[in-house]
Amino acid sequence: MQVLYAVAALGGIGILFGVLLALVARFFAVQSDPRVEAVREVLPGANCGACGYAGCTNFAEAVVGGEAKIDGCIPGGSETAKEIAALLGQEAIETVPLVATVFCIGDNRMAKDLFVYDGIQDCAVAMKYANGFKACTYGCLGLGNCVRACPFEAITIGPGGLPVVDKEKCNGCGLCAKACPRNIIQILPKGTAGHLVLCASHDRGKSVTLACEVGCMACKACVKACPQEAITMQDNLAVIDLEKCDDCGECVAACKPGTIHPRRNLPVAAPRPQDQVAV
Repeated sequence: MQVLYAVAALGGIGILFGVLLALVARFFAVQSDPRVEAVREVLPGANCGACGYAGCTNFAEAVVGGEAKIDGCIPGGSETAKEIAALLGQEAIETVPLVATVFCIGDNRMAKDLFVYDGIQDCAVAMKYANGFKACTYGCLGLGNCVRACPFEAITIGPGGLPVVDKEKCNGCGLCAKACPRNIIQILPKGTAGHLVLCASHDRGKSVTLACEVGCMACKACVKACPQEAITMQDNLAVIDLEKCDDCGECVAACKPGTIHPRRNLPVAAPRPQDQVAV
């Protein structure tokens, strides 16, 4: 008999707490905005964090709440921004497609090593040992931080030990650039027009040539050769203004190390300087 009373008491307490929880859930429920789920549905769903939020749901909440811009989803691009604008009754925004570009062609044939590194395959960790095993303190270490950071599998390490960007898969989210401790990856507007100085070194002359065969020596030959005045020297590194560059190729012919390349034909691995052909 006592067992029955105990069971009945426990059952009664369970029912009471169940009713109380139901009442609390009803009176303290947070009403969700249906637009959040609608926005969430049009997002790519990569949860890459390129928008600055922890995931797509957080970004959707921020957009609906007016805390984030409707074009904040970089992987989604213009189409996603237009869909979000339509859902929220805002004006559509046209975004510029972006792509990651590696500003280093000093592969394992061209760039010299100071010592054999056999540690953890992580660029940031490798830099703790004498600032890296490369003679060039600006060059790519090729240990794949950028590869691991890319949620779209748009980057691989090529046979020369340098990152190779798949332009079709890359959407310019910028996570690879953030992951690179050497800051040699830049996010540029997609396109094939213009030339690029594929080097990140701010050393000059002999220091560069001792470390890498294809590094910018800050000799200013390209600056003098450019008829459009599209090239300037910035801290011992030649930089090309893509808006001024008309693809004449004069800089390629003037660059003895072979550091300058047209965007329409960026090298997967650096050709040897003697193999350079004027464009």
